[in-house]
Amino acid sequence: MSVAGRFSGALGAFRLDAEFSIAPTGITALSGPSGSGKTTLLRCIAGLTRMAGELTVAGEVWQDARTFMPTYRRPVGVVFQEASLLSHLSVRGNLDYGARRTPAKAEIGFDDAVDLLGLSALLDRAPANLSGGERQRVALGRALLSQPKLLLMDEPLSSLDAAAKAEILPYLERLHRSLAIPALYISHDAGEIARLADHVLHLRDGRIVAGEAAPPTLAGLSPQARDRLALAALRAGLTVEAEGVSLGAPVGRNTTDIKKA
Repeated sequence: MSVAGRFSGALGAFRLDAEFSIAPTGITALSGPSGSGKTTLLRCIAGLTRMAGELTVAGEVWQDARTFMPTYRRPVGVVFQEASLLSHLSVRGNLDYGARRTPAKAEIGFDDAVDLLGLSALLDRAPANLSGGERQRVALGRALLSQPKLLLMDEPLSSLDAAAKAEILPYLERLHRSLAIPALYISHDAGEIARLADHVLHLRDGRIVAGEAAPPTLAGLSPQARDRLALAALRAGLTVEAEGVSLGAPVGRNTTDIKKA
């Protein structure tokens, strides 16, 4: 299912002029420095921000010079940094809310979403009694049960601590393997992108500057293998630059923080 578009316009002093395509299956990561327009582009795709442009999904025009499909009619599942669950409903109620908002024939069943995201033990809990990682898993389940043609995730792990990220990443990998729908995943974390993404779009100053496949030799590695590779790189004195910040360490320093698998 092809997804292609272009948006051009200004929001205050910021200008977006981005032409893009999203792979028909798998996860396409959208990376770039803060303020580059990643969230603005995602909101334009979801119809939450209206800006001049074109967007076609699976041959259906969602936006062009004469057409603007309103947000409530776009079959997209959106997961933001905060889960924004309905506090007066249980986990089951939040999932049911997503399921009943679409008249479409269910391709992703309730039990399928629960099993995929490991939610069976949480169904009767209130959102207030969930960890950050559990809340994001419920938000993902709710988005999937809306039967989206496109899944949009805006830095869904950025508000989580390291332990919560480690908890939810295996579920995102399972989601990646199990679903045929395309997904756009915003992140500034190179580790998340290497672990999850099949393709990468780079956004800078409101423009797509490059697109490439994520390295399969990294995306296919287990967490233990990645830790060993990172430790070997540090011992060899290698560094990685991301947005001007060195992520590496000189030989002999801080390598004990990476445990041997």
